[in-house]
Amino acid sequence: MKNRQQDSAKNRAHQGADTTQSEPYSIGAATPYDFEGKNLTAYGGLLPVATMLERLRFQQLVEETLTVKRVPRAMGIYQFVLAMVLGAYVGFSRLYHLRFVAREPMLTGILKVLRLPPQCTFWRFLASLHLGIAKQLLSVQRQMRERVWQAAHVRLTTVTLDTDTTVHTLFGHQMGGRKGYNPKNKGKKSFQPILTFLAETREYISGELHNGDRPTGPEIARHLKSVFEALPAEVETILARADSGFYCGDAVTAYEGRGVQFIISARKTARLVEELKAAVWKPSPHTDADGQCEFDYQPEGWEKAYRFIALRYKKKPKPAVADEPEQYQLFDTPEYTYRVFVTNMKRAVDLLVWFYDQRAGAENLIKEANNDAGLAAYPSRRWLMNCNHFQLVMLAYNLNCWLMLFNREEEAQVAALKHTTLATARLRFLFLAAKIWRHAGRVGVSYSDHYAEQGIFRRLMDRLRAIAREGQRFRPVLATALKE
Repeated sequence: MKNRQQDSAKNRAHQGADTTQSEPYSIGAATPYDFEGKNLTAYGGLLPVATMLERLRFQQLVEETLTVKRVPRAMGIYQFVLAMVLGAYVGFSRLYHLRFVAREPMLTGILKVLRLPPQCTFWRFLASLHLGIAKQLLSVQRQMRERVWQAAHVRLTTVTLDTDTTVHTLFGHQMGGRKGYNPKNKGKKSFQPILTFLAETREYISGELHNGDRPTGPEIARHLKSVFEALPAEVETILARADSGFYCGDAVTAYEGRGVQFIISARKTARLVEELKAAVWKPSPHTDADGQCEFDYQPEGWEKAYRFIALRYKKKPKPAVADEPEQYQLFDTPEYTYRVFVTNMKRAVDLLVWFYDQRAGAENLIKEANNDAGLAAYPSRRWLMNCNHFQLVMLAYNLNCWLMLFNREEEAQVAALKHTTLATARLRFLFLAAKIWRHAGRVGVSYSDHYAEQGIFRRLMDRLRAIAREGQRFRPVLATALKE
C-alpha cells in the first residue's frame, strides 16, 4: 500500500552554507573537449595596456611623429607599430611568432582588424622604414614618458642614470657585426648596444644599436647628449654611473657640460698604475678592501685633472703545484688588485664605492630586456631594420615600467618602489583568461572569479580610466606624488 501524499511531498532543503559547497572538478583522460568556444582570450591583461595608450593619446603621437612614406594596405602605420610592440610585450619577440596570435581576439580587437597579416607583410613594412625612424621612436618614448609622469604624479627632481653596454653574439652575417669584446663566445661576431636606464623608475631613457667595436669618445658623447634631452623637465639634479667602457675624456666633458655628478670606473693603464703605486694608502674599515686612497690625476688628452679614488685587495696566494720547484723572488712584496674610479663628487670614498655598486641593477634590467622583451632577437641581416626593431622592443619594455608607475601603492616612495619584471608581470597581470562578449552594441570583457589579483586589477583600471587632459598637461590620478 502506497501513501501518495507522503511519496509526492517535497523534502525541505537543508539550510546552511556548509551544505551547499560545490564539488571539485574531476578532469582526466576521458574528459570531453571541443573547439566551439568563441571570443576566448588568454591575454586579458592587454586591456589595461590599451586603456593607458588610448588615454595618453599614443596613436595621435605616433601618427604625428613617425614619417613613413610607405602606405600599407593590410593595416595602417600605427597598427603595424602597435602590433609589433604588443607582440614583444606579450612575449613573441620574432615576427615569425606573430602567426600564433594572428586571430587572437584581444589583440585583433585592440588593433581593430579581423586578423593579423602574415609575417612577410610585417617584414616588408619593417624593411621600408628609414634610419630616422629609430630617432623618431625615441622621441615618441620621450613624450610618452612626460605624459606618464604627469598622469602618474611622478615628481622626481633628482635622478640617477646608469649607462652600460651589452654583448649580443651573432651567428649569421648581419651588417655591423664585429669581432670584439665577447667573453662568453670569444672570436664570434657581435653587436654592442648602448643603453641608459633611470635607476629610480627602471625606465629605458635612451640607447642605440652599436656594432661589435668598442664605442668611441664622440659616440659616447652623442649618446649622453640624447640621454639628457630625453629627461623630463622636472629633473634638476642628475647623478650618473658608468663602467670602464665609458672611461674617456669625451664622456667626462659631456657630463660636466650638463652639470652631472658622475662616477666612472677607470681603465687601469700603465700610467695610472704608476700613480696607484705612488699614492698614500690608508686602511678602509667601511669597505671590503684592504686599503683605499684618493688623488688628483689628469689622463693624457683630458682637459684637466679629476679626483680619482681607488681600493686595493691583496691577491690570494695560488696553490702550489706538486713536483714543481718553488720560485723565490729578490724582493718579496705583496701583490694587489685595484678598483679605480674617476668622479667629480665630494663624498667619502666608501660612500662613493657603495653608490657605484648600486649600478648592478642596470645589468639586471639589460638581462630583462634581452630575455623577456627579446632585445637580442634581431629580425634581419639589414642594419636599418635591426636599429628600428631595437627601439620597438625597448618601447615594449617601457610599457611595463609605465604600468607599474600607475599600479604602485599610494604612499610608495622611491626607496621602497619595487620593480616587477616583465616576466613576472605577464604571469600576474597579462596571461588572464577572459571572454569577450557583445550585447546591445556594447563590447565587454569577463574575467574569472578565481583571479587572485582582482583588487589590484580594479585599482589599476580605475586609475587609467581617470586619466584626462587639463590644458597642456595630464591630470594626476594619484594623490601622492612619487618623489625623493
